[in-house]
Amino acid sequence: MINKKITLIAIFFICTAIILGAFGAHALKSILSSDKLASFETGVKYQMYDGLSLLILGLTAKTISPSKLFFKLNILGLFLFSFSIYLLCLNEYLLIPKMVLVPLTPIGGILVIASWVLLFISLWRNKQ
Repeated sequence: MINKKITLIAIFFICTAIILGAFGAHALKSILSSDKLASFETGVKYQMYDGLSLLILGLTAKTISPSKLFFKLNILGLFLFSFSIYLLCLNEYLLIPKMVLVPLTPIGGILVIASWVLLFISLWRNKQ
């Protein structure tokens, strides 16, 4: 039995990672510095890794049954982490105050890490 909602969210993250990766490699290559482009690619990479992980969990929901808290922390964390990196890289064009975006990246990263630790603990304690 699959978790349709998580599987769809995973596919959304994977699809947007592919789109943003192509956008970064082609459209942004000429306007971003190499440091900003590398940061952008980091956001894409982590979005793809986490999207693939969520896809596996969504498709194996009957076997591995993560808690709703895991999914909430993971999805929110990934969104904050990757999308704040994208916005920071494009900040000079979007004019979003940097002080608003800067704290979102580590907060998002901490939430993603916390979600995986939570899943680890949950599976560790599971007697089956």
